[in-house]
Amino acid sequence: MTQSAPVVISNVAGSFAWGVLHDRHPALIERVRRATPYPSVQQRALDALLEETAEGSVILPLPDSEPGADQWQDWGKGYFGGRWVDAPFLWAESYFYRKLLAALGYFTPGPWQGIDPFAPFKNAELAGPTVDAELTALDQLPQLPPEERNRTLLHASLWGNRADLGFALSAGDTGLGDRVTGLVADDSAALWAALSATRPGKVCLVADNAGPELLPDLVLADHLLHTDRAASVALHLKPYPYYVSDATTTDTLACLHRLATAPGYASDIGERLRRALTTGRLTLHAHPFSCAPLPYADMPADLHDDFATATLTIMKGDLNYRRLVGDQHWPATTPFADATSYFPGPVTTLRTLKSDVITGLAPQTVRALEAAGPGWRTNGTHALVQVSS
Repeated sequence: MTQSAPVVISNVAGSFAWGVLHDRHPALIERVRRATPYPSVQQRALDALLEETAEGSVILPLPDSEPGADQWQDWGKGYFGGRWVDAPFLWAESYFYRKLLAALGYFTPGPWQGIDPFAPFKNAELAGPTVDAELTALDQLPQLPPEERNRTLLHASLWGNRADLGFALSAGDTGLGDRVTGLVADDSAALWAALSATRPGKVCLVADNAGPELLPDLVLADHLLHTDRAASVALHLKPYPYYVSDATTTDTLACLHRLATAPGYASDIGERLRRALTTGRLTLHAHPFSCAPLPYADMPADLHDDFATATLTIMKGDLNYRRLVGDQHWPATTPFADATSYFPGPVTTLRTLKSDVITGLAPQTVRALEAAGPGWRTNGTHALVQVSS
């Protein structure tokens, strides 16, 4: 990076980061408690985590018996014993989820080992009627002109759980409504150009959320393979549950099953993806760094090499964006290419805005957004497609 900016922390009352630690995390603990009938040991551990993360409380280290405790001791140097709100937001938010898994015995041998505390939420969303409608809408894809199909599938992946694929398919350009006007930066043309500039190669797709958000990512992956824009797709997932709904291998297999058992064209997509898995055109990756409280600028050498061999890396979602550019208070006009200059190859980000961090905006765009009020950075009503080669 050619410059730096202050790291986001959570000690400013009323800020987005403060709200996550002060409101969202306690609410999540209670939501997890209600969703699964954990026994008394886990209930007491949840009580302790709730108390530890309360306003003004200090950060305690993981027990030595927890896997990766030494690594977290290293990552947390200077933070343990201090207040949660004074640690870097990215670190504190990540550590909260690691402590939540510890409280629930996720890594401890026994009957609760490996039980995803967020599975009830993910499963309910994936089984919902909205997904039925989205899968039915896929029947229209083969009839669309190629450019419209490109645009539709890219927007579906971009907007995640706000993507109404059926609406996008029937509406055309003008009917995409706020999904077009809500784009604060749009390098879509550069994305498709990057995929057409050379012979088809490997595309790394770094997933974000499971369920209804992962489905359009998988459909996009199939589109890249089916149209020979990619020789292979490497789908990067989380090695264990993380940030409520982040996608794991289990979630991916559930989505593939949902596609393959649906009626119509969705089933064709699901079967192609299942076949791509068996032939190696679609590969699943779950690098430990995916759950690290660090920006991608600090990625280990093997992950760096993986991205370096890709024709294009597509980063999905808000957390990946924060990790890609650094969870810092960049001036919004900071060039995206500058913030990602360390990255070992061409990189695209598809992101719905749900946090304060932003780069790569035109000055006139920033002025218009600020004039409309501060909520545009965090309320999910705006999105971006950014490309750096």
